[in-house]
Amino acid sequence: MEQLQRELEKVLKKEQILQKEPMDRHTTFRVGGPADLFLMPKTDQITETLEILLRHQIEVTIIGNGSNLLVADSGIRGAVIEMGRQSAGILVEGEYVTAQAGALLSKTAGEAYKNSLSGMEFAAGIPGSVGGAMVMNAGAYGGEMKDIVSSVTVLDKDGNVKELTCDQMEFGYRRSCVEEQGYLVLAAKFHLRKGQPEQIRLRMEELKEQRIAKQPLEYPSAGSTFRRPEGHFAGKLIMDAGLSGFSIGGAQVSEKHCGFVINKGNAAAADVLAVIHHIQKTVKEQFGVDLKTEVKMIGSF
Repeated sequence: MEQLQRELEKVLKKEQILQKEPMDRHTTFRVGGPADLFLMPKTDQITETLEILLRHQIEVTIIGNGSNLLVADSGIRGAVIEMGRQSAGILVEGEYVTAQAGALLSKTAGEAYKNSLSGMEFAAGIPGSVGGAMVMNAGAYGGEMKDIVSSVTVLDKDGNVKELTCDQMEFGYRRSCVEEQGYLVLAAKFHLRKGQPEQIRLRMEELKEQRIAKQPLEYPSAGSTFRRPEGHFAGKLIMDAGLSGFSIGGAQVSEKHCGFVINKGNAAAADVLAVIHHIQKTVKEQFGVDLKTEVKMIGSF
């Protein structure tokens, strides 16, 4: 570990390298045990950082804003690379907005608004990063990343930087080719259109009000817990199954929106997972529908 630390310090500053870092500080669920190694490289430091970790045969987990993750109470072995504040630049050129992977969607949408660019209003309230949004084709209120992405810059498994078109990203419902190909998202370029600032602002405020009214934003969560099953709405199935308010430990099915499992207070990851499993079992028994999680599990459960 000392040799690894020395090599990393040739690329990163000491404050960019943390050991035994609690992951509850880096996920919107506010749960998760420690990561053996937690690294926060800038975009231009990522390739060298990955080369060092590969040379030492260290398993690598990439995260963004931690808004769609459930990290095990035992934490994460190996190294976590956070594509966050160190890689969050945003550039506006004409009708194009280029954002590095660590940039928040909310901030990117805000920059679009400041430049009178329309098309990204739906993303203003999504609590994730641009990188994470590319991985899962994030969407809300009828909009998805595939509707506005022009190109995505990725690092492949061999350390080559590639620029993929929207079609090459193979966007689908909450998926893209990123995980299948083992890519690391570095940046995304969005093609928007000129709009009226007042109309853009009003649309963003309208969606914000809807989100506040319908979603349990006052509690830590990972957003919608389940994917939308074909022909159904996950939240309605869970409510109809009588599971509103069901809880185990500090984890609870939100009474405000049953599609959300929330951390009501000091929940463990095991509590959250137990609630998820109970929901899946009950909905399957009552309605014959398999609910698949939208939340990504990391670590050993």
